[in-house]
Amino acid sequence: MKSTLKKLLPFAVVGVISGATTVGVQQYLGHDANTADQSYFTSSKNASFVGMNTGAVGDDFVKAAKTTVPAVVTIKNYQTRTSNRASDQDLFDYFFGDPFGGRGGQQKQRQQQQAPDSMPSGMGSGVIISADGYIISNNHVVAGANKLEVVLSNKKSYIATLVGTDPNTDISLLKIEEKGLPFLNFANSDNIDVGQWVLAVGNPLGLNSTVTAGIISAKGRGIGILGGQGKATNPIESFIQTDAAINPGNSGGALVNVNGDLIGINSAISSTTGYYQGYGFAVPANLARKIVEDIKKFGIVQRGFLGVNSLDLSDQQQVTGYNQQEKANLKVGSGVYVRGFSPSSGAQDAGLKAGDVIVKVDEMAITDFADLSISIGSKRPGDKVQVTYLRNGKENVATVTLKDQNGGTSARSKADLSVTEKIGANFEPLNDRFKTEYGLNSGVVTKNVTEGSEMAKIGIVDDYIVIEINGKPVNSQKDVEKILEKYQGNVQVKFVDYSGRIYTKGFKMP
Repeated sequence: MKSTLKKLLPFAVVGVISGATTVGVQQYLGHDANTADQSYFTSSKNASFVGMNTGAVGDDFVKAAKTTVPAVVTIKNYQTRTSNRASDQDLFDYFFGDPFGGRGGQQKQRQQQQAPDSMPSGMGSGVIISADGYIISNNHVVAGANKLEVVLSNKKSYIATLVGTDPNTDISLLKIEEKGLPFLNFANSDNIDVGQWVLAVGNPLGLNSTVTAGIISAKGRGIGILGGQGKATNPIESFIQTDAAINPGNSGGALVNVNGDLIGINSAISSTTGYYQGYGFAVPANLARKIVEDIKKFGIVQRGFLGVNSLDLSDQQQVTGYNQQEKANLKVGSGVYVRGFSPSSGAQDAGLKAGDVIVKVDEMAITDFADLSISIGSKRPGDKVQVTYLRNGKENVATVTLKDQNGGTSARSKADLSVTEKIGANFEPLNDRFKTEYGLNSGVVTKNVTEGSEMAKIGIVDDYIVIEINGKPVNSQKDVEKILEKYQGNVQVKFVDYSGRIYTKGFKMP
């Protein structure tokens, strides 16, 4: 027993140090740092430093910390602040909560609009994943930026190129021009266990190179955060949950095992106050790695789909709603119920039918939608998976060829994308009555504007009206496609916002 206590004592003390340092240093530094993250926190006059015998702390986490800290960077997001759109810093509110119930967010937005453009709109973290300067982070860390600055742990600074983003997983990939950089290796996140010790490394509250310790609290968590604001059209949520302290500024930082291997990218917390309350969430390394490999190789994410409309049987609210709507009698349980199929469905081609319950994909048990999301979302079009399903209580297995949303089974590059995919929006005709009432001779309504797309970067969101592109009136999506098909160069967009104000802005055709 004494021997066991001796082994556990270092872990316990490190946890105390982590918590004490966060509270004590925050009180010591106050709120003077030039970072939007600071506005999420209120100082406590009762905070004090904790005295302890540090001689009892072993070196169990020292190796992991020494390996990880040099490979974790600060990312500063600079934006041109305009009054016609909500600040992208609101994304940080969403991933970490607004302790002021919305009023704080409005106050921050006013403060940001009055601040000079030389100050960052938001700050987060990133992880160097190759010696030649590739850096992985969160999509919400880089959202809306017109300049991204990367600061290494040694304080050396670079302007980064945004290689690509994926709102569906909240992952982004950046590149700085440097060689011989320290970097982290991806671990196999499928092999992690609940209860395993982990470290979270990042830059919370403007405190650079902060290391906190905890355990893996759960796996496969779906918390509804990625699609909640409409940023993700097909979100993949199967987060690693940890009780290692994660705060604003940790976004995009590393979650590592005791060997210093990367097992996740820290993304969000569950909090009513905007700061750490014991629940942090990270994108699993296997999924993050697949996303950055796609972006590097193809320029876009290759996403495979089963092609099913589904119902999560583990979600009592979903099941109750379905039973009421369809006058059915489904029972809450384990698995994913097939409600129907999308066009060109690979699952339907393989013989699945409405009413089947998916319980396994390859060797992975499917207990809820998060399991199905990660098992399929980490695959590419053309990949084959073994789907085990129940039909009338009997277990069946089918081999399903995954397809993209257009029904294709091969990889696509940016050159293969349609005009609307390249610029990141769809368009619907504006009815004649609206044109007459508002004195417009042309116009299309924007729909499904993709976060981080060219349209989003110039301030366009859903339900804005685009009047002209490159000086030519547009009245349909075909008009937009005709003007920009095979076009190269600068694109000029004239559009109207919710308040009726007219803007002309542009971007370079990707």
